[in-house]
Amino acid sequence: MGDLLLGGPLTQLLPFVLIFGIFYFLLIRPQQVQRRKTQEMLANLKTGDRVMTSGGIYGIITGFRDNIVQLQVASQVKLDVSRSAITSVQGDESEGGPKREAVAKSSRKT
Repeated sequence: MGDLLLGGPLTQLLPFVLIFGIFYFLLIRPQQVQRRKTQEMLANLKTGDRVMTSGGIYGIITGFRDNIVQLQVASQVKLDVSRSAITSVQGDESEGGPKREAVAKSSRKT
């Protein structure tokens, strides 16, 4: 009877189940949560948002085309970047109000 407890199929699979559980909760699940959060952020982008790209470029969104986002990085300087290249939306700044109005006015002209 002692041999059944030491060499049973369930006791042999237990370490593998534990390792999978550890991998799931420490690696797989956090990555899924981060991916979901990033997809939600990209879906909720709107004109006037201040964003940062994966290349470290900061800009204000002035327009959208399919999967392309147009960023204004300086006055008279606009860049087209892939939507997936945007890594974060910067927080709303209280002094950022006039900038957003200027971007909205300049996007109406073009």
